Amino acid sequence: MSETKFNRYELKPFIIDAINKLGFYEPTEIQERLIPTILKGESAIGQSQTGTGKTHAYVLPIMDKLDPSRNEVQAVIAAPTRELANQIYHEVLKIAEHAPQGEQITARCYIGGTDKQRTIEKLKTQPQIVIGTPGRINDLVKENALFVHTANMLVIDEADLMLDMGFIEDIDQFASRMPEKLQMLVFSATIPEKLKPFLKKYMENPKFVQIDPKQATAEKIEHILLPARHRDKIGLVHSALLAFNPYLGIVFANTKKKADEIADGLIQKGMKVGRIHGDLSPRERKRVMKQIKDLEFQYLVATDLAARGIDIQGISHVINYELPTDLDFYIHRVGRTARAGSSGIALTVYEQRDEDALVRLEKMGISFKNIDLKKGEFTEIEERNRRQNRKKKETTGEAKAKSLVSKPSKVKPGYKKKMKYEMDKIKKRENRIQKRNK
Repeated sequence: MSETKFNRYELKPFIIDAINKLGFYEPTEIQERLIPTILKGESAIGQSQTGTGKTHAYVLPIMDKLDPSRNEVQAVIAAPTRELANQIYHEVLKIAEHAPQGEQITARCYIGGTDKQRTIEKLKTQPQIVIGTPGRINDLVKENALFVHTANMLVIDEADLMLDMGFIEDIDQFASRMPEKLQMLVFSATIPEKLKPFLKKYMENPKFVQIDPKQATAEKIEHILLPARHRDKIGLVHSALLAFNPYLGIVFANTKKKADEIADGLIQKGMKVGRIHGDLSPRERKRVMKQIKDLEFQYLVATDLAARGIDIQGISHVINYELPTDLDFYIHRVGRTARAGSSGIALTVYEQRDEDALVRLEKMGISFKNIDLKKGEFTEIEERNRRQNRKKKETTGEAKAKSLVSKPSKVKPGYKKKMKYEMDKIKKRENRIQKRNK
């Protein structure tokens, strides 16, 4: 067995066994900076993008700190979506199954869309780790079925998304029932101003760790632009998916209505397509996630709900049917591919009105390749802003001087000499301005 670098944290032997089984040998940056802090019992805020290993940054030390002899809630982990809650729950189970005989760890997942009454009946025995969505956790607490007052650890994952989805109030309600000396761990891609009063209420001098991505997106993602040019966009996406023939391709839309429209359009063209968005019932969402896992779909249409936190294995291609309003979501969307060192392709179908957003993405360090799709084949085309750049160049130097000095309406002897003198004056002035700017 290879020596894992997680040994330095002196975690319980069963956790090291689980780490070896999972194939983790070297901690990620956020794990390295937060595991020791969490083990010491300190509160912390971890700001990082998805795919940085933050789930295990808190799961490993929490499981190390649990007391197996206490059959009561010791840690609560809140996630904004059912899918993410389920995902965290399964990661916890993968480690818990290595616990020695007589020191078993109990973990339960509580999410909306499940039978609340049956859940309440099963809560005669309290789990040691609670994972779930804020609304359902709060419901169970208010019903006096789940006792969180015994827990001294609370994790809020994807906190900015919690804020967007209106879950902070639910968290506030059950967090207020937890001990005063509460170790709170908050993970978020961004820390919005509106979140700060809540953090201040529960956290006193937390350790703040920000992991800036070395680049905006994974190194092995190829970013491609495809102009819509007034063509049928669903038809264009259909042709692109056929040309790519992805292992698993995900098409992103901004609204549930648009996602349904795209999915229906692709299905009409004979594709087997899954869809995932907030309007699906919990049972439908669960079924789609299982079908994706079982490789029943080659194509998936989703809203940004799937861009945060949900780890769908094997996505080789991401297609942006439209650019997100919040450009941070571009990073989250394309982050679904090229995970764990593999490569991926992110294609954006753009329109003229997207120019400002594309410029902003380029300023964030994203480099686009420009292509077109004709007769089912991709061809490289000139840069979309090449014409503008050419115009900019033409307005400097000689061309600018020419544009500012007009030919007189009545030509007199020596007019050319006079024009050249005027043009030289302008060129000298331009050169002086350029030197000063440098």
